[in-house]
Amino acid sequence: MIHKTLENAVNDAMTKGPTVLALQGLAFQRPIDVVMAPALSVDDKRAILAAWASDYYAIDSQPALRQIPGTPEPVLIDEVQRALAELDCRYQT
Repeated sequence: MIHKTLENAVNDAMTKGPTVLALQGLAFQRPIDVVMAPALSVDDKRAILAAWASDYYAIDSQPALRQIPGTPEPVLIDEVQRALAELDCRYQT
C-alpha cells in the first residue's frame, strides 16, 4: 500500500509538480532531503529536483530563489543544483 501511494505521488509530481508531494505527506525541507529519500527512485528524485529548479517555482523579483509549496522557506537555486550534482555523484552509471 505504501509503495502504491508513493508511486501515485511521484506520477502526480511528474505531471503536476512537487505540490502534490506535500499533499501526499512527502514534503521536503531542503533539496538534499530529496536526494536522501530512500523511498524514491533516482528518476523520481531527479524529476522532483528538476521541477524545484524550474522557473515556475521562482520567487517574484528574486529569480535566484525557489520555493515549492509545503517548504518552510525559499532556497537558492544553487542549493537545488548542488542536490542534483550530489544525485549524479551518488548514482553515476
